[in-house]
Amino acid sequence: MKLISRFPSRSGYDPAIMLLEDPSHDYPAIRASAISLLSGRHLDRVLQASYAYVMVDEYQDCNEAQHAFVTWLAQSLRTYVLGDPMQAIFNFGGNRLVDWVAEVVVHFPPIGALSTPWRWRRAGTEEFGRWLLQARGLLEAGQPVDLRTAPGEVKWVRIQAATADAQRRAAALVRLQDGETALIIGDSRNTAGRQRLTSQTAGATTVESVDLPDLISFSRTFVPTVEQSLNQLVNFAASAMTGVGAAAFLPRVEIIRSGRNRTAPTPAEHCAIAFLETPTHGSAADLLQCLSRQQGAHIYRPELLRCCLAALRVATTGGQTLYAAAAQIRERNRMLGRPLSRRAVGSTLLLKGLEAEIAVILQPDEMNARNLYVAMTRGAKQLLICSQIPVLQPPR
Repeated sequence: MKLISRFPSRSGYDPAIMLLEDPSHDYPAIRASAISLLSGRHLDRVLQASYAYVMVDEYQDCNEAQHAFVTWLAQSLRTYVLGDPMQAIFNFGGNRLVDWVAEVVVHFPPIGALSTPWRWRRAGTEEFGRWLLQARGLLEAGQPVDLRTAPGEVKWVRIQAATADAQRRAAALVRLQDGETALIIGDSRNTAGRQRLTSQTAGATTVESVDLPDLISFSRTFVPTVEQSLNQLVNFAASAMTGVGAAAFLPRVEIIRSGRNRTAPTPAEHCAIAFLETPTHGSAADLLQCLSRQQGAHIYRPELLRCCLAALRVATTGGQTLYAAAAQIRERNRMLGRPLSRRAVGSTLLLKGLEAEIAVILQPDEMNARNLYVAMTRGAKQLLICSQIPVLQPPR
């Protein structure tokens, strides 16, 4: 996006695609414009004057368009690619990944493979790291992995059907030493289930998708001055934090408005009344902040809340629609990176590339071999796996 925005005429793109209003169309169009810019050899002199060579990491995650982009880049600069085909997990929704054997090695002949588990060696758990390499070979070959033969860093949590949810919540609360972090990996297809577990796990937060679909959806439809806007706002807050109690909060606000309350309003209730009296993006932000400051509130989706507050403030002062402000904040957030809490909950798709001392896999039976391997390699010191049986044999 940055590249084609620097050369709009030569890229020949429609500016509307940069708003990402239709991601399924806009992202491919952005990639196509970038490929056109490179294939036209418009940047050869600039690239060669600026760089000696290019290294592309995580190459197994390249789709066909991204692979085409890199191969054209390789026409101008020496290019090296690094990757592990056993970690190629983004092949969904029509996103065809590049074939490692048929397409990658044809353009980039192999020059070596790493065999030392450096991250685990630095953590003092080299035996654990070597076991993971062995598990990789088994999974790649379609063979089972027996957790009973694993080193001490691997803990098997035997799940019972009657207590499965409670056992997974207990595993998510694995003890952390000073400075340690944990990645808690759930079912990629069950976003609501992951968020529910996060809300029930003290200190845990949800890792959001980079395109922040819940923020964008809210920003498209939230209009402070329309009827039911308070309901929409409070229910949005309840999707990001505990302690809101929308079912009781909203009727209580109506009681206060009608003067029938017997107890004084809380600060959050005062903010709700203020929003109804002066329905603006600014007063909406004030209410969200009041709700987040209530005693006992657990903000388990802090990134969603933070970006929503920022978008509401921009819409208040910047003369933009809330949707435009949300899109702006989303892209800024994408570039700045995202801080993680000590206990982060997500899926393999969201947590891939992140590292922690401890990894907790909640539902390995819902993963294929590649997703399982990605999940198993997130923790450097300890791995907890919750399953009914100790032998894992996921589909390839």
